[in-house]
Amino acid sequence: MQFDHLDDNTEDAPFSPAERAAAASRSTWVSVGVNVVLSSTQITVGVLAKSQALIADGVHSLADLVSDAVVLAATRHSQKGADKQHPYGHQRFETAASLVLGALLLAVGVGMLWSAFLKIQSPDSIPEVHASALWVAAGALVAKEALFRYMLAVAKDVKSTLLVANAWHARSDAASSLVVGVGIIGNLAGHPILDPIAALIVGCMVIKMGWKFGWEALHDLMDSSVDDAEVKAIRETLEQTAGVIGVHDVRTRKMGDMVLVDAHIEVDADISVEAGHEIAVAAQQRVLQRHRVLHLMTHIDPWKRPDGDHPGKVIAG
Repeated sequence: MQFDHLDDNTEDAPFSPAERAAAASRSTWVSVGVNVVLSSTQITVGVLAKSQALIADGVHSLADLVSDAVVLAATRHSQKGADKQHPYGHQRFETAASLVLGALLLAVGVGMLWSAFLKIQSPDSIPEVHASALWVAAGALVAKEALFRYMLAVAKDVKSTLLVANAWHARSDAASSLVVGVGIIGNLAGHPILDPIAALIVGCMVIKMGWKFGWEALHDLMDSSVDDAEVKAIRETLEQTAGVIGVHDVRTRKMGDMVLVDAHIEVDADISVEAGHEIAVAAQQRVLQRHRVLHLMTHIDPWKRPDGDHPGKVIAG
């Protein structure tokens, strides 16, 4: 998944799978706690205060609990080691989980739109909202924004696209609470229809976010490559390995939050096969240590100076 919010600084050593799993679990359980409190409060006060927008926001928070469960399950299953049926491991379980999260958001958003649309069709039936709904909406806004900042910091730290998706889901919740607050204020000011209109806007925001996560996850499942900057960094690490004369045909494909790489490295044509193998092993170890690469497949190409006469020579390109 492509996320501009991830810092792809590959100079730092990547976190181990165990460290990433621990960070994901810790931040997600914090989200679970916040959403349990918010959803129960929003739905209860929304019903008592007669605010459809606040109820919609509460349902949104309730959906977050389901998405948190998806993240926890994905984190657990993606850490399973390689086996006969999955020789590269189970990292793509995270990508599949992001796809499920996107579908969940789409379903919740459509439900919100339908409910709000029915209310807007009958404006005379819209009740006046109690002021307590505004205080709950304000509290939810503060709580969700704080949760977003915490989760995004953790996601950047361990470079997890799944956690980034969940963090921005929290930010969408904060934005929806802001819209809900405006709708409630309008209702209190004598414009009752603004409350279901706010619920309608929240539904559109949820649908947009769900589409983004689902579409990007689908691309990752179709072996999309990492961005040019990360490919360049991996190539530079290969080129800086002792004994490597040139590098070409570097290809990448995502495996959850990890990357699979294929590359051709050029070595002196006159060295032994064993020496060439040792160079390839050294190049592989450097890449695995410096980048979020799960596996590197190298193809060794013999190289001689352009004025040499060797049938297998390859000019660096």
